[in-house]
Amino acid sequence: MAGSTYGDAFRVTTWGESHGAALGAVIDGCPAGLMLDESDIMPFMTRRRPGNSKYATKRSEADEVKILSGVFEGKTTGTPISLMISNTDQHSGDYSKIASYYRPGHADYTFDMKYGFRDYRGGGRSSGRETAGRVAAGAVAVKFLESLGIRFVSYTRSIGSITADVSDPDPEYILSDPLFMPDKEASVRAMEYLEGLIAKGNSAGGVVECRISGLMPGLGEPVFDKLDAMLSGSVMSIGAVKAIEIGDGTAASLMTGLESNDQFTVTDGKAVKTTNHSGGTLGGISDGSQLCLRAHFKPTPSISALQHTVNTEMEEISINIKGRHDPVIVPRAVVVVESMAALTLADLLIRNMGSRMDDILRFYGR
Repeated sequence: MAGSTYGDAFRVTTWGESHGAALGAVIDGCPAGLMLDESDIMPFMTRRRPGNSKYATKRSEADEVKILSGVFEGKTTGTPISLMISNTDQHSGDYSKIASYYRPGHADYTFDMKYGFRDYRGGGRSSGRETAGRVAAGAVAVKFLESLGIRFVSYTRSIGSITADVSDPDPEYILSDPLFMPDKEASVRAMEYLEGLIAKGNSAGGVVECRISGLMPGLGEPVFDKLDAMLSGSVMSIGAVKAIEIGDGTAASLMTGLESNDQFTVTDGKAVKTTNHSGGTLGGISDGSQLCLRAHFKPTPSISALQHTVNTEMEEISINIKGRHDPVIVPRAVVVVESMAALTLADLLIRNMGSRMDDILRFYGR
């Protein structure tokens, strides 16, 4: 299977299956000298971990990360960093019937068409559990970026039609909320909405928003590797993401040029935008203002309500999907979106070091 590696200068490969012995990631290109141990990674794993609320799957995984290589005496060595997360609570028997039919909204059919074979135990590589490796690697990228003053605030912006007030998101409150929403009143309404869906064997979608501050101008390449394009590709690679917005996103198509353009002023001798409709990028390159992106997630496809499908013998059947599934993916996906954004920025930041001759001469003392 190709396509399990992301990045160029800061490169990450994820490996493993939902119901295999373990899964994880290998990072190649992380600079030497970054202080790192498992305690830096575990808070990110806890945010993604299954079983951490009544609105997540009941699969109970500690998701403890082991650093197998690339770190010595608490610092990265510049060699590949291998991260492993053991699977400890697989119920593969819950999925035995799935081998004979195609679940609506899942990759069962397309995997069969592509490979002529599939790991039906929880979806294998197409399972949401694959993101555990991304988050472990993303935690390393976030620590690298934080050492440069780059900060992330990520949260559930909406579930269904219920949208949070995101005018002043509090990072500490977000981590305490069961749905990772920055707005208590909206979170309560969203939980009531989810309770109604759970009772009907149904599920919900929603939106994750990620804000990144402290980003220096100049990241991203002006043609195919635009910052917008790279972020969109990385976040869209997360299962269940169906759309990406940066800045005003789709609302920009309803504006006039005068409304959409971010005008400039001078502050402390620097050019600064007076608004941020573009979401922190211009011409595919970061402009130094806050980067804002939103990822739209479809509802969890594994639902217990009666659905119509076909089996591998091309017979029409009705099914009720059993097992342990999230009624909403969005809260656990908040840290996944943040991780993919961090991996993208770490990669582009290192690549950007060779963009200017004066920077190269300065680095080599010439």
